[in-house]
Amino acid sequence: MWNLAVPWWELLARSAVVYVFLLALLRLTGKRQVGQLAPFDLVLLLVLSNAVQNSINAGDNSLIGGLLSATALVGLNYLAGLATYRGKRLEALLEGRPEILIHNGKLFERVMAEAKLTRHELNAALRLAGCASVEEVHLAVLENNGAISVVPGKGRRREARNGTARAGGEGGFSGGPPAPAADRREEGDRTPREGDSPASGTGSAT
Repeated sequence: MWNLAVPWWELLARSAVVYVFLLALLRLTGKRQVGQLAPFDLVLLLVLSNAVQNSINAGDNSLIGGLLSATALVGLNYLAGLATYRGKRLEALLEGRPEILIHNGKLFERVMAEAKLTRHELNAALRLAGCASVEEVHLAVLENNGAISVVPGKGRRREARNGTARAGGEGGFSGGPPAPAADRREEGDRTPREGDSPASGTGSAT
């Protein structure tokens, strides 16, 4: 359990090579492999992790060997994150840049084809944002992590706000927004209107 079958430095070197290889491989296959996982993508990642296991440990089943490999992988991941944080060029190389999918209702088919993104996946993201069609979208962006962020158009945002206000008014709960000033005046509110004279109040001066 404690005896290494291979030198410790070989385990570290194998871990580094496999980490860099997988990082480059996933970067080349696109952002979908990271964020938008279809069932076959998930199967691929699970099988891939099992396929490279022997490449890392070289048949060594000792406890020390596993701890060394795990430490090397976590350390490499930390260094990669630190490097992308400090260097924008390296960040663009390793993580890529956000890509615009939709702008003002116009869909960019070329960007979708390069990202291997289907219309079904795009429509699912639009529905989550409350948009029924591409024309209702102001901006949709494929982020570095593979997620799709959607900004609805102005008309759609206005409809959402109006729907929220109506839902709050019909609910009758006490924690909702106050009634408009016009409604309060209809109910006998004594708040003066803009332009009213001091003598036009509802109460008489004594």
